[in-house]
Amino acid sequence: MQKPCRYVVSACLAGQCCRYDGRSNLRKEVAALVEAGQAVPVCPEVLGGLPTPRTPSERRGEDVFSATGENVTEAFAAGAEAALYIAEECGCSAAILKARSPSCGCGRIYDGTFTRTLTDGDGLFAALLRKKGFQLFTEETFSPEHV
Repeated sequence: MQKPCRYVVSACLAGQCCRYDGRSNLRKEVAALVEAGQAVPVCPEVLGGLPTPRTPSERRGEDVFSATGENVTEAFAAGAEAALYIAEECGCSAAILKARSPSCGCGRIYDGTFTRTLTDGDGLFAALLRKKGFQLFTEETFSPEHV
């Protein structure tokens, strides 16, 4: 039997080009965890059916809107549920997520005005993980001693 992964991680941090602009946010320490079998990468936005690249989005209250004003909450919510399913199937108990993202941000996210203004809150995937009792880190708060 395969040992469960400890971490579910934002796929962009593991080097996958799935950001809204088609790039990654590679963090070598996160990619190393994936390579070692200690982490599983997910992109809730892609899992929710959104293309790469895509129009940037931000969370505003309970909903998520693209910069063009389209309500994309349904895709973000579906992707969060799909990513949670993968995390649970892989036995994850903690997450390393992309800071400030409308999916993965934890603690502080962009406020929905597209002015780079931060507000207290979580992205949809992070909120779901928090509700399920996962330990949450961002690439800014995670360090190798957490492994």
